[in-house]
Amino acid sequence: MQRILERRRWFFLQISGRRRIGKTALIQEALRDAGIDKTLYIQIPDSDPAGVVAACNGYLETFGIDARVASLGELAQLIGRLASAGYVVALDEFQYFHRKQLADFCSLLQAEVDRLAARAAEVVGGLIVLGSLHAEMTAVLEDRDAPLFNRTTDTIELGHLDIASVLEILRVHADDDPARLLFLWNLFEGVPKFYRDAYEQGVLNAERRSLLRSLFFSSSSPLRNEADNWFLRELRGRYDMVLQYLARHPGCTNADIEATMVELSGPGEVRQVGGYLKILSERYRMIERRLPIFSPARARSGRYYIRDNFLRAWLSALQRPVSAVAFRPVEVLIDQADGRLADVEGYALEDLAGQLYAERSRLGIGDFALSERIRGYWDRADVEIDLVAVNEDEKRIRFGTCKRNPDRLPGAADALKRSAGRFLDAHAKFKGWTSEYVAIAPDIGENVRAALQERDVLPQSLVDLTAGL
Repeated sequence: MQRILERRRWFFLQISGRRRIGKTALIQEALRDAGIDKTLYIQIPDSDPAGVVAACNGYLETFGIDARVASLGELAQLIGRLASAGYVVALDEFQYFHRKQLADFCSLLQAEVDRLAARAAEVVGGLIVLGSLHAEMTAVLEDRDAPLFNRTTDTIELGHLDIASVLEILRVHADDDPARLLFLWNLFEGVPKFYRDAYEQGVLNAERRSLLRSLFFSSSSPLRNEADNWFLRELRGRYDMVLQYLARHPGCTNADIEATMVELSGPGEVRQVGGYLKILSERYRMIERRLPIFSPARARSGRYYIRDNFLRAWLSALQRPVSAVAFRPVEVLIDQADGRLADVEGYALEDLAGQLYAERSRLGIGDFALSERIRGYWDRADVEIDLVAVNEDEKRIRFGTCKRNPDRLPGAADALKRSAGRFLDAHAKFKGWTSEYVAIAPDIGENVRAALQERDVLPQSLVDLTAGL
């Protein structure tokens, strides 16, 4: 962002990422550091042209700009004039211009963008468009038939904070106890605003129930309406039903979802399930279909998961207790939510361990360099392996099992070896490779470590996996 601003010439920047990931904060910090005070920020409402115009005039007044607009065409022309005068204009929730009633704006803006690009060296201002709905941002800016196709000069995709950054936050403001890391990562993953909310409420270093009470169950809790406002407000009916089922049954198949929809709504729903899943995965990027490692892309063995930790935790553990806060004792509801979150953490641990392996490999630390993404494996013969890691250069393959309760690791390790043996029988490629086995839990005591080592299984706690990050 700083490099783009330092060029001091026309730019058209697209910034994409989930809501609350820090897109607006990134712009604010970069503009301030660059000393740019000619700025205009507009959050586009999900409205008709009159509503957009009214909102824009409100922001123009707020930013002390005398001009006012009466149409989308005048808004496009104003953006052109402001950029020519050295302003940086930011349009947030830009994906709403994909809606049919607002689509004309993109053609109107195209004319202004082309004029600015034709004299890019003379123009020191720029346009930044931000969006959180991936498919609609793509349709507005990247589809070949879109008016603004090939007009952006720069693109930034904001992802989650990596685990090393989350650990830095915890080490400064709390502690990096493995149970705290798993609890917070299961709730917040790498969304910086959520950690900031916990810090500002004074509970980043608190025990679980205190944090839940402060962030979700009090009348002033900052996150009690987060999912409904930022994830679910655009979804209705069947989409919500599918998400609720996926939250409670992570790793379910297409057939599982179809059977549930038939049970709830009748046989006519089977034909619609594919459409629901497509929209939730491609348009909203709320869910993903995972395949066993080494499977072809068109394999029928896919399983569905909610992509976002916060949404999964909300739907599976928090939504119902929070909605009942006016009718039942708060302490009972907090206990209920905490118990359900503990169940969800078992699935989160697998994702966390896989990401830790990836980060350690990328940084060149640890004892296993990955040659491809670490994933799980399953087949129709009931082989189930939580994690499979491959090091092609050294001809090493590592099989992993993850348990939130470390006391279950020795038994899980025995099952892991049986499943790994059947996996190796079915994949001749790995004949002659070194096979390794690892058992992962948040914390592992000496007795469990000894039991695993007797089985020739490497114990790895989150303390071990975060060492050096």
